[in-house]
Amino acid sequence: MSNATTLDQTMARVTLQTIADKVGVSRMTVSNAFSRPDQLSDELRTRVLAAADDLGYVGPDPSARALARGSTGAVGMLLTDSLGEAFTDSVATTFLASVADSLAEAGLALTLLTPAGTQGNVPARDVAMDGVLVYVCEPDSPDVEWLRKRRLPLVGVDQTPVLGTAHVNVDDRQGARAAAQHLVDLGHRRIDILTLGYADHSAFVDEPLAERNNFAGRQRMLGWLDALTAAGITPRVVLSPFRPAEAADEGARLILTGPDRPTGVLCFSDVYAASVVHAAHALGLRVPDDISVVGYDDNPLATRLDPPLTTVRQDIEAKGRLAVATLTAVLKARQDGTPEPTDHVSLPVELVVRGSSGPAPQR
Repeated sequence: MSNATTLDQTMARVTLQTIADKVGVSRMTVSNAFSRPDQLSDELRTRVLAAADDLGYVGPDPSARALARGSTGAVGMLLTDSLGEAFTDSVATTFLASVADSLAEAGLALTLLTPAGTQGNVPARDVAMDGVLVYVCEPDSPDVEWLRKRRLPLVGVDQTPVLGTAHVNVDDRQGARAAAQHLVDLGHRRIDILTLGYADHSAFVDEPLAERNNFAGRQRMLGWLDALTAAGITPRVVLSPFRPAEAADEGARLILTGPDRPTGVLCFSDVYAASVVHAAHALGLRVPDDISVVGYDDNPLATRLDPPLTTVRQDIEAKGRLAVATLTAVLKARQDGTPEPTDHVSLPVELVVRGSSGPAPQR
């Protein structure tokens, strides 16, 4: 018999009672050392864990413990993109970090879920978890439908509110309205919009609202149009896909090289705004003397641009904390058999004026 086989058999025979007998405590005390450490003194827990280590015991089997408790201790987050795409987006990574930290404080782990059809995807219907944060994905996506069929507690983030489900969103419409009004107040009358679209390439569109299939994009478009329509301005709108990254560059060139170039550009995100600033520099245009640019999000990129970017700030970390707090409240209500929170919360935003916007040039 090999040493490996002997070790496996020895470990298989070690139980909580084995450790309890070695330390001279009850089986419950050993169990608490692993699952409820706050019930033991630091000295006693250290002795129990040391004995377990000597005996080759690594702790209760997670699957068995989850079955016994009726919970996994894990929360899923359904993303709209592949992990590779999500981790290249500073807004998404900031949100993920805030969620992960908040879950850790609540004693929960984070499981990342990607859309059906994504390479290496594990279907959301097959993952063991106690609840789910649905980030950006629209309510009619196949993954969300499966999660609802499983009757898992859900909280939507940055997505179209659904009756009976709690949501945490940002007041995107108000933020976009403030951004557009800022350019109007500076005297701009030729204003274009570069925003998110899902075609294969960037293009001007005649009915931008009809093209929107992203909640944040729809809300921002409505906000821009609120201010521009009231000022008698009809913007030209270019839709650009989020991937590849060069698509926004293409959209920026469409706006800046065509006839009747605008004096101001409103952008779906700071990333899109950076494309406009870079395209302007490449064409010999001065920002903001020749063209004013306004972004959205206020991610770290905004202050690294030259000039620094005027943008709409959303508190991404607060959004992550509130999303977790809302989901843990739903989980507790489900456990207690009380009504689950179904509030639709909209976090405030703030226009941050920097050097990329200025008075409309006289032509």
